[in-house]
Amino acid sequence: MSRKWFSIIALTAAAISLLSVSSCGDPQELQSIAVQPSTETFGASNIPVSANAGLQVQLTALGSYLHPPVTKDITNQVTWASSDPQMFTITPAGLLTATGFVCGATLVSATVTTNHDGSGVSSSGAVVTGNMTANVVCFTGTSSGGGGAEPTLTVNFSGSGTGTVTSSTSGFSCATTAVSCIDSFPNGTTVTLTATPIAPATFGGWSGGACTGTGTCVLVLQTDTIVTAAFN
Repeated sequence: MSRKWFSIIALTAAAISLLSVSSCGDPQELQSIAVQPSTETFGASNIPVSANAGLQVQLTALGSYLHPPVTKDITNQVTWASSDPQMFTITPAGLLTATGFVCGATLVSATVTTNHDGSGVSSSGAVVTGNMTANVVCFTGTSSGGGGAEPTLTVNFSGSGTGTVTSSTSGFSCATTAVSCIDSFPNGTTVTLTATPIAPATFGGWSGGACTGTGTCVLVLQTDTIVTAAFN
């Protein structure tokens, strides 16, 4: 009889031990992510947008966990993303940089796609995201000379091909049949130019106005600017 009770006690102790080990091995559950600072603003209304290029701030991602309740710095564990890379770029380590191309506001997110505890044990696999707002103040300053002339944009064409240059952000539109187009804009206006060749022509690229390559050309107009689009 005593041997039977001894066996029961031993089994109970073993079960409690296993339960304790299992409980200790439970992964922590990530509940939320807070990004600090929650808001960051660059520039001022009397500062041209391009002057903000290169300004930076280091973001921090703080993860709130259960089992046990704890808050950790997970800046290097999240996936960072900017909703408008033309306004802000961000590194995998959370360093946010203004491009100097565009003004306005954008969301920057920090996301964990798979939760893990401190020992690397996989958890629920939920997607948890935290956000912050990054702003660039638009330039609205005016000339001190009693309303001086606004900066102009001139688009010239080169090559034997045909095509068009347009801007959805400003309404600018020009075709190679015009040979050259010119328009004026309020100081500090951001103009994004897109070149579209007409077959069988191809777009050879930009030159002038700090624009290169064959992608879109982004300009912040503060002085008279000339760019050339080559269609071959």
